[in-house]
Amino acid sequence: MRPVAGGSLLLLLAAPGWCAEARASGQPASKLAEPPAGHFYHGVYPGSADGMGSDSSPAEVRIYERVIGKRPTWVYVCHNWYEGAAFPARQAEWIRASGSIPYIRLMLLSGPEIPRPDPVYSLANINRGRFDGELREWMRGAKLFGTPVLAEYGVEANGQWFPWNGLWNREGGSYQDAVGRFRDAYRRIVRIAREEGADNVRWVFHADPWDEPVADWNRLENYYPGDEWIDWVGVSVYGRQVPSDPYYPTFRWQMDWVYGRLTKLTSKPVIVCEFGTIAGPRQAKWARAALADLTSGRWPRVIGFAWWNAAFKNDPVRRGARSDMRVQDSPALASILRTYVGRNSQVLGLTQTAARPGPVTASSLSPNHPPLRRSRTALRPAPR
Repeated sequence: MRPVAGGSLLLLLAAPGWCAEARASGQPASKLAEPPAGHFYHGVYPGSADGMGSDSSPAEVRIYERVIGKRPTWVYVCHNWYEGAAFPARQAEWIRASGSIPYIRLMLLSGPEIPRPDPVYSLANINRGRFDGELREWMRGAKLFGTPVLAEYGVEANGQWFPWNGLWNREGGSYQDAVGRFRDAYRRIVRIAREEGADNVRWVFHADPWDEPVADWNRLENYYPGDEWIDWVGVSVYGRQVPSDPYYPTFRWQMDWVYGRLTKLTSKPVIVCEFGTIAGPRQAKWARAALADLTSGRWPRVIGFAWWNAAFKNDPVRRGARSDMRVQDSPALASILRTYVGRNSQVLGLTQTAARPGPVTASSLSPNHPPLRRSRTALRPAPR
């Protein structure tokens, strides 16, 4: 396995003492531990041909790795249930074989158009147990996989662009009831994981900084399932997302805002699940400022971050306009990632992993929103 620049971490995948849970129980454990103090994990979404995130490839990860000079700790893959509900073993295996940890998004969607509301995978149907069988099989697959997995359900639940937002799940009740259904659904999923022994999975609650719609019932805090059910909390923080977007919010401004909310909500570690900004005159400056702040310790509970390394044509105004966040397409952006990630010993990469489960050694706010509206088309499928 090719060595990478400084800051490498040899991860314990299934050895005694790997994490606090293992030390407490005396049993081997296989969860990803938090990084040492003053260090950060980094991940990547490597891009997707169809825009829905399930068809990313090892080649795309290798391109990113070669450009920045370090292997990502985790690699995202979207598990879209309209393509099948079984644990995505094939994707998880190639991510592990490449030396990273799979971060799997449970996308309970009945179609690629992201229906709102979803006629099949509504929160009410999840809570009625209609998919308990599929969820149990998924967790058995995760357990069989054996080595660390990061997973989340309900990405950016406080955003109306996804069908698990309370706006689409009233079922004849109130919006508060709908948000409560989300909490219940996430708890149900994690409860099933525990019952099936999928103890290698760390569960992430992933919000957006900006509640849309802007309403008290839709605040991200209301969606949080609780510390009993969640391991890490995460957030998406973007600059400009499509060419027609008139807003160019700084990373620091947004992160200061949402970090205050998250750390008031819970004492759990924080990760920046997604960040990026599209190509343009200010892309490099935006990325440099974001990474300088992230790696300086400005937000002490942040333990990791992940660049959204995608290109897409989802601009609702300028049809066909290209929105490009890929490091390989910008020498200036690539240089910044190499400096702040690839050559930074604080940012941990992987230099060794197991092709199959097995032990490896280790080295070691204000309730009112600022006035901001921004496009969320970047994470939607391209128009068909």
